[in-house]
Amino acid sequence: MSAPAQNILVIKLGALGDFVQALGPFAAIRQYHRDARITLLTTMPFEDLAAQSGYFDDIWIDDRPALWRIGAILSLRRRLRGGAFERIYDLQTADRTNFYYRLLGRPKPEWSGIAPGCSHPDPNPDRDALHTIERQRGQLMAAGLENVPLSDLSWLPHDSDKFDLPSGFVLLVAGGSAHRQDKRWPAMQYAQLARQLVVMGRQPVLLGGAADRSATAAIVKSCPGVIDLTNRTSLADIASLAVAAAGAVGNDCGPMHLIAASGCPSLVLFSHASDPALCAPRGADVAILRRASLEDLDVNAVEAALRLR
Repeated sequence: MSAPAQNILVIKLGALGDFVQALGPFAAIRQYHRDARITLLTTMPFEDLAAQSGYFDDIWIDDRPALWRIGAILSLRRRLRGGAFERIYDLQTADRTNFYYRLLGRPKPEWSGIAPGCSHPDPNPDRDALHTIERQRGQLMAAGLENVPLSDLSWLPHDSDKFDLPSGFVLLVAGGSAHRQDKRWPAMQYAQLARQLVVMGRQPVLLGGAADRSATAAIVKSCPGVIDLTNRTSLADIASLAVAAAGAVGNDCGPMHLIAASGCPSLVLFSHASDPALCAPRGADVAILRRASLEDLDVNAVEAALRLR
């Protein structure tokens, strides 16, 4: 069942893993509002991915101004009010976006989220104990959307050939949030795994951003046979590589969500710092290894858990 044509706003600001897990809800909103004009309010890193998805007619960039930046806040308020939105889906559900609800003035549009007084609140008092996927499904069901699929990246163009990689390569994602080092398996453990992959006849390929350079450089130094793509891949490139890869191992980080959602056999490493029951990547073939401290995770245990196609 679809809704009448409307002017719709969807809010999803980040981070990468959360954005990837919102792709299913994006698809559900597009299906439900087939004839609507749908605008996405997001942040700059996700503009291209959102544009390629085809789910949105317009994309607005939010630089998340500090509340003391009165001019920027007033500009944001004018833009939100000028959008004349009939319904807003807040998939960020944070204090910031609750504040955006208050900026709208009266009469307010329909609002799906957790802002006090909104028209379509998520009624589940235990929503914070749910995985992101189930939490968003419950929120959208309360707004009338009953069919919310898993994230699907099949619409992305696939061009892994530009990296000229041998068949059967394995992706290693050794980085992650720079301020969450306790979510990272030590670089030397990745280096040992890379060496073991080489012995197995598998080509290890490193992924990461500029902030991961110290970890990936240490791995390259310890295992010269690795192919280092640090800071050379776009989000679309990561998805393309995932489609072609034999498998992937990585920390709890955004790129692993992209890789898992692309259908690549994925082994994701968790520490005490995050709970896979709440935020694990979802995909066709995802396995989890967890230790209180990732320093205690043995390389042989990772190799044994790795599933390659």
